[in-house]
Amino acid sequence: MEYRQASADFDRFILDVRDIAGLQTTNQAYTMVQAVLYTFRRRLEISDALLFANVLPPVLRAIFVADWDLEEPTVPFSGRLTMTREVQAFRGDHNVSPDTAIADVATALRRNVDEMMLNRVLARLPAGAVDFWRA
Repeated sequence: MEYRQASADFDRFILDVRDIAGLQTTNQAYTMVQAVLYTFRRRLEISDALLFANVLPPVLRAIFVADWDLEEPTVPFSGRLTMTREVQAFRGDHNVSPDTAIADVATALRRNVDEMMLNRVLARLPAGAVDFWRA
């Protein structure tokens, strides 16, 4: 059933992101979501990233693992401002992510996944993961 509803669920999520962030288009929201997911992924070992991916709906799970350079070293969690700048630098000319990008995506994610399951998984991940997804 999860895969039958994948497109509708993703459409609802991306509209939430667009509206929460005050963006004009779902294309802008998509770039922001992709940047937030990749910024988070860079801070996880593969096994931890797969735990997190299993909480995501199918389309977000696919975005999260797409184009993954498994040879890229992980980086530590840093302050929200530093990670937000990383989000904003992703696809620079096509990215209009606001300073609230991470919190905006976190808010939409929490509306569109099983929040208890998300919190259980985040608690198992390295320090910084819970704070990253704080709305």
